[in-house]
Amino acid sequence: QVQLVESGGGLVQTGGSLRLSCVVSGRTFSGLAMGWFRQAPGKEREFVTSITYTGGSTTYADSVKGRFTVSRDNAKNTVYLQMNSLKPEDTAVYYCTADTLSRTVVRGLASYWGQGTQVTVSL
Repeated sequence: QVQLVESGGGLVQTGGSLRLSCVVSGRTFSGLAMGWFRQAPGKEREFVTSITYTGGSTTYADSVKGRFTVSRDNAKNTVYLQMNSLKPEDTAVYYCTADTLSRTVVRGLASYWGQGTQVTVSL
C-alpha cells in the first residue's frame, strides 16, 4: 500500500519561510512523478508544483514562481517544498501527490495523495 505523509506545516508570519516534506512508502519512489497541491478554505484545490521522477524538470503555478522550490531526494523517498516570501494568500492545506505520469500529477488526477499539512501565514 502506497502512503504519502506530509510534514513541516505550521504558522508563519508574512515574508517567512517553511519547508514541507513528503515521505513516500510502499512504492519505488524513483519511479514516481511528484507534486504539491493546496486547498484554501472555501476554494477549490489548486496545483502548486510538480517534479519529474528524475528531478530533471519542474513546473510551478504562476502564483508561486520565484518563491517556492520543489526538490526530491530519491535516496530518502522524500519530496520537499521550500516556501519563501510567504503571503497570507498562501494559507491552505498542502497535499503531496504522486503518480507514474507527470501529466497526471499536474492535472490533479494522480493515484496517490497524502492527508495534507496546514500552512497558515499571518499578517
